Amino acid sequence: MRMVVLCGGESSERDVSLASGWSVAGALLERGHEVVLVDPAAAVPVLAGPLRPGDAVGGVAVAKEPPSLSDRWELRRRTHAALTGGPVLELLRGAELVFVALHGGWGEDGHVQALLEMAGVRFTGAGSAACAAAWHKGRAQMVLGAAGVPVAQRVLWRPGAGEVPAGVARLVAAGPVVVKPVADGSSVSVHRADSLAELTRLVRPAQTVAGEQARDDELMVEPFLPGREFTVAVVGDQALPVVEIELTTPLFDYTAKYQPGAVREVCPARVPEALASRLQERALLAHRALGFGSDAYSRTDFRCDAAGEPVCLEVNALPGLTATSLLPLAATGAGWAYAGLVQRIVDLATR
Repeated sequence: MRMVVLCGGESSERDVSLASGWSVAGALLERGHEVVLVDPAAAVPVLAGPLRPGDAVGGVAVAKEPPSLSDRWELRRRTHAALTGGPVLELLRGAELVFVALHGGWGEDGHVQALLEMAGVRFTGAGSAACAAAWHKGRAQMVLGAAGVPVAQRVLWRPGAGEVPAGVARLVAAGPVVVKPVADGSSVSVHRADSLAELTRLVRPAQTVAGEQARDDELMVEPFLPGREFTVAVVGDQALPVVEIELTTPLFDYTAKYQPGAVREVCPARVPEALASRLQERALLAHRALGFGSDAYSRTDFRCDAAGEPVCLEVNALPGLTATSLLPLAATGAGWAYAGLVQRIVDLATR
């Protein structure tokens, strides 16, 4: 097939997405496809191609820090221009399939998918509605809880709007909490706080560093869960083996996810069969509750409470596909090679 791989983009996960894109391109070439690699946020969007089977592909390393806020405004402007007209849009329309390897931001909240749908472009992964449903963690957890998936108590908070909400104060008084953006990925800006003073210091919308604009993002505050951490990928209608994330730090943050050696990931997880089955069943339930169909894939993250009961943290509509990402690790546990996983994602979109 003639395929375009969309990667990079304007989000805080830009570097992760670029690494995913190059990895996916290599796998598609291995499977006999023709590939053009496109970063809609780049000054020159076509990164490589047309590449044909046998061509060598490069790669990128994931930086220790996500792109700065000031850089992201320009990246977003370029992305919008590229996807709404001109040669990039024509390139997408001319492809037999677009492999969406974008993570976070417009690539995962449904914006890009909606643009592709309106342009009549066929693409991999979930559609715009399911992506939007999963992206806002607060609304997603309401849906998941109603569907029977255990979720944590949570309070949404916009710090610049005034005093600390009573609900937030109650959560902090009961024990440590985790605070994170209600809409972001790759564990960007996730913090643990043990007191109200520490929490307000972490989230204070102070004037930003290096002249960037002050941020006033909506946050979600939830209890810190002290137990083991797991993730379960779903591809089509199949839940893959459970992965356990063995942490050396309190939280699985951006650095831990993408810097080699920062964390140990075990697949299949060394857990009783009953727990593994329960995690897989809940991942499938979460996948379907948010509108992911049999043509899509997702990854659901869990952390156990003090009693050892797994609680759903979030559902990822476009999980990472880098060499060190969790979905490829789960695929390996299922006996799938990396190129086989990528081909399965293609097959879901074209059947």
